[in-house]
Amino acid sequence: MNALTKPAEDVAAIVAELGRRAREAAVALRNASTETKDRALSDAARLIRAEKAAILAANAKDIEAAKAAGMTAALQDRLLLNDARVEGMAKGLDDIVALPDPVGAEIETKTRPNGLVISRVRVPIGIIGVIYEARPNVTADAGALCIKSGNVVVLRGGSDSFHSSRAIVELLRRALKGAGLPEDCVQLVPTTDRAAVGEMLRATGWLDLIVPRGGRSLIDRVTEESRVPVLRHYDGICHVYVDRDADIAMATDVVANAKMRRVSVCGAAETLLVDRAALDTHLMPVLAKLHELGCEVRGDADVQKRDPKATPATEKDWRTEYLAPVISVATVDGVDGAIRHIATFGSQHTESIITGNEATARRFLAEVDSAIVMHNASTQFADGGEFGLGAEIGISTNRMHARGPVGLVELTTYKNVVRGKGTLRP
Repeated sequence: MNALTKPAEDVAAIVAELGRRAREAAVALRNASTETKDRALSDAARLIRAEKAAILAANAKDIEAAKAAGMTAALQDRLLLNDARVEGMAKGLDDIVALPDPVGAEIETKTRPNGLVISRVRVPIGIIGVIYEARPNVTADAGALCIKSGNVVVLRGGSDSFHSSRAIVELLRRALKGAGLPEDCVQLVPTTDRAAVGEMLRATGWLDLIVPRGGRSLIDRVTEESRVPVLRHYDGICHVYVDRDADIAMATDVVANAKMRRVSVCGAAETLLVDRAALDTHLMPVLAKLHELGCEVRGDADVQKRDPKATPATEKDWRTEYLAPVISVATVDGVDGAIRHIATFGSQHTESIITGNEATARRFLAEVDSAIVMHNASTQFADGGEFGLGAEIGISTNRMHARGPVGLVELTTYKNVVRGKGTLRP
């Protein structure tokens, strides 16, 4: 029977079997050498390049089904693979190979008065479940990061990207086997039945962490229902604030890039904030560039007075992650107003200030409580690769364990190693 047609009553057994195999594989991967893990990843990168045609053919099936189902253009862009994106996946694996292995690294060591030497040493988290939608590159990124950090990963990609993800996982598993590691270090849930998500969320007996990547409905479901700890990424409602002391040309270029470079990524700017003192000087050059690039502008009353093309913005717009060529534009009273607006409507993802005033920039960077804060840079740099992490398993908006791009180090925890000399406690 084909995995896609398995009856719902088999889902619990399917997920339980994934867990059994994951536990067996975890022992070998946890103790694997850096050289062995890197050999698997290097071979995986080679296979992705060699099997590009097969990956693109699988992706074409997903795209065809997505079009037939009426998927939006923005979501189709997330789903689409092409030559450059396949090469990007392979390069991401090469980059991860080049990074230091965090497993076994000493975080700190101290000697107690009684002679005990206590060290904190990085170790893998264990078995990680990644639940994601649409983007098949997550399959390669998550698989590679988990392999290098010593974590077994169970991937539950969206039904939209099933064929693409399966093709990529098969290559990762071939590379693992070639390096002498269990193929089951990377597994893909072999059914599109949504009941599998529920089974994973209850899998406290074998899953150590759940990482959801997708829309608000998925994140809400995982957060509300999971009995397994969750490393979550809520909406990417990212802001760019153009200050009165911003260079106009810089502001124009940065805002255009932050919004329009790729509208479907979580680091795309969704709200532009403009200092009231800069409305008559900075607003229209910035908006003119956005209009030129085909971006719809939704603005408050002050913006509409100056831009006849702007349509009215409502409070819902300030809370919307468009993932489309649309931007909301609000007037704020200086950096204080920008900080208040972001605190009220933001998702604590990524925010940027454009200003030539260092004191103003320092205030923004210190007082905005988001996972990533920037000065004079595009929010589209909110990406693990751009942070030098090789790739990312997601952008965490959590407050505990990890914030921002989640790479190798963030996929480890630590254990305490205590050395004595027959030391006895009195």
